[in-house]
Amino acid sequence: MSTLYDQAMEEMITTIHEWFDEQEKRDDLESVVKRTTLQMGIFNDIVLDYRPGRTTVDSLDLGLDDDDVISKQGGVFTEEQVRNEIGPKLVEVVQGRLNKLADTPLIDYRFTLRGKFPTTEGKLQLTLLEWINEEKRKLLLERIHTFVDKNLENSTYPTKPLESFFLTSHLLDPKLFPELDVAWTIGQYDRIQELNQGRPEALAEHRGEITRAVTAWAENQFLPQYYDVQSSPYRTNEYSLKPGATLESKVETQAGQHLDELGKAQTAGTQPIDLLLYAAVMILRFEPSYSKPKGVTFLELAKQLGSKRAARMMTEGSGTYAKHDIHVKTEKVECKANDVFALMTIHIRKEELGAYQQALTFITHLLKQGFPKSYKIKLKSSVKQYLPIKGLAKSDTHRFFANALEYPELHPLLEEYAREAIQEFEFYEDTEGEKSCMPGSYATFGLGLVDEQYFPLVEYYMGEVDDEHQLIQDKFIAAFVEKQGVTAQSIPALVASLRRSTDSLKLKIQPELENEEILELLVRQIQKLEHYEVERVLYPIFGKVEKLSTLARKAEGRRKELLMELLQAAEK
Repeated sequence: MSTLYDQAMEEMITTIHEWFDEQEKRDDLESVVKRTTLQMGIFNDIVLDYRPGRTTVDSLDLGLDDDDVISKQGGVFTEEQVRNEIGPKLVEVVQGRLNKLADTPLIDYRFTLRGKFPTTEGKLQLTLLEWINEEKRKLLLERIHTFVDKNLENSTYPTKPLESFFLTSHLLDPKLFPELDVAWTIGQYDRIQELNQGRPEALAEHRGEITRAVTAWAENQFLPQYYDVQSSPYRTNEYSLKPGATLESKVETQAGQHLDELGKAQTAGTQPIDLLLYAAVMILRFEPSYSKPKGVTFLELAKQLGSKRAARMMTEGSGTYAKHDIHVKTEKVECKANDVFALMTIHIRKEELGAYQQALTFITHLLKQGFPKSYKIKLKSSVKQYLPIKGLAKSDTHRFFANALEYPELHPLLEEYAREAIQEFEFYEDTEGEKSCMPGSYATFGLGLVDEQYFPLVEYYMGEVDDEHQLIQDKFIAAFVEKQGVTAQSIPALVASLRRSTDSLKLKIQPELENEEILELLVRQIQKLEHYEVERVLYPIFGKVEKLSTLARKAEGRRKELLMELLQAAEK
């Protein structure tokens, strides 16, 4: 037993030293921490995963536990041995390395050693060491307050995403801010967004950092106080309310207070629960559709804790939008919107142009204000119109736009809506699987089928399609060719669409391409494409390149020349 113990200790200690030795070889330490004043060091955490013969130490816990192997094989050490004998010896080793490296850029102001061990009682995970460099901690706090004062509160210039990466987490670090000032913290997050308005890509990056920070705080600090948390097989958290768990304070932000007012209000009554709700709204408003269930979960958990504001948000929305923007009622139509569930409820009271015009204006206005683009419509209407495209979801959202397309006077408004709604990686909430489609799909498809003036809209739409998660563009392309044919006007939109087609699409348009003028227009469009796109565009028309080669070989005159140009574009 002693031999086994000695071997285990030697393996773990050697692995720890190897990790530190490897990091000390880095020659970029100074340059990394000089990028921003908000980074004190590179590493603040390592995980030792003991497995006889294949022990690892890493700064990331990859969570690749093979629970079945551990449960079958078990461990040779008891939990008591790990806690009382093995753990302290490992801490001594790590502490020795930290003492020498504490003031270097390699180590952050804090450092945690965590361990994962198979024991006779099962898998054991525990924190072995939580170390603080007090001098670095104080210096970092000074730098944070200096940054907030200079770059946020008294600046009009955009900030850098790297600064947000560190600041957003620092503000929620209990080692730096033991007493969380929720209103002030939210105020800084809102100020970051405010300073980066007008720079969509950068703003999205900043919002992503804010959302990750508040989500991590919610999952790791706040919710475990009230809920027992278990990870499901799908790596989502499952929450069970602890017996007797309620909010320590029932004081909440006043009803109807907007998200961006939450920080600016600086109200004394703002509580940690408000930060959970802030996290929920950030997820629901700005994260991709697949993330939105987590935002709804946060609201449901807050409601379980007795949050009246969470309950209101679930029935009325997040409070982000003015009441007159989320509820419109006229003699022709009634429209309501709830951004929490990404739902728009539309009741057509009079089946006429004016009703759909008011509804479209309502939807487009909300999208321009940041309403989730992955929304769905719940429609009450006596008309059941659908687009002449097989394979689309027969949803209320589809029906609303098909109904609206019946009014030619609304087509410009439908284009305005589509250009606002179209966004890669977003999907209508009431579509899934093979029928999933990007917001703006129904309006774009309908307009593309009825009038060539909307062909540029089709091109724009296809440029944004996430073809790894959407297939229905094939259905549109088939309908588009059938309705609009292959003409000088339609070819640019057709080629743009075929760039997003799948291998299952087959178009019988070779007869149209017997016309040399049409074929030449197709060739010129295809020659503008990247090599990898050419074969994708040609496949639905000609099949494999070999078939195109055979056609070119048999052709004559100008047609042969054009087919050879296509072949060269496909093979270059």
